[in-house]
Amino acid sequence: MGYTNAGFVLPDALIREIQRYVNGTSLYIPQVKRKDPRLNPYRLEIRDRNREIYRWFLEGSSVTELSERFFLSEKSIYRILSQMKS
Repeated sequence: MGYTNAGFVLPDALIREIQRYVNGTSLYIPQVKRKDPRLNPYRLEIRDRNREIYRWFLEGSSVTELSERFFLSEKSIYRILSQMKS
């Protein structure tokens, strides 16, 4: 795990306030979790792509054709198809 100098990312006033409580101590600040990770635009895009891959497969496209069409390995296509079936 890498560390970032607080002076590079936090305002001086905030650093001084934190120092009142934990002066010189390493401090871990957890990441704020999103309310619903399913709403992440990237995840939605991947979900839609995977549905399209599955639809093409059901319509008769081969795994090789799908891997070429979507620029994915055949192994990735098999994984997607397996996930979509369940």
